[in-house]
Amino acid sequence: VQLQASGGGLVQPGGSLRPSCAASGSIFSIRDMGWYRQAPGKQRELVAAITSGGSTNYADSVKGRFTVSRDNAKNTVYLQMNSLKPEDTAVYYCYADLQPYRGYQRRNDYWGQGTLVTVSS
Repeated sequence: VQLQASGGGLVQPGGSLRPSCAASGSIFSIRDMGWYRQAPGKQRELVAAITSGGSTNYADSVKGRFTVSRDNAKNTVYLQMNSLKPEDTAVYYCYADLQPYRGYQRRNDYWGQGTLVTVSS
């Protein structure tokens, strides 16, 4: 199983980016998916998460600016980031709680390789 993230980059303050993360391999279903980020010298923090049913959760610092979504047919999660600020600069990591077969109950997180988002003029 592999998670492949893409879509980071350099953007000016106030700009937008939409990274995506696709899961591939032997997957029965995907429960939660989402994004964490880690800025230099700081701990990794949850940015946004979405359940298989579409319920979402956001860090207070991104509410109203970021939107997490998923395409279950493509096993892909997206993060629409608008009104970006310099403090959003970080490496963004996607994750997915994968169910390898029916009835598997334990949490089973897989992580993407990280994609760098730099917000600077």
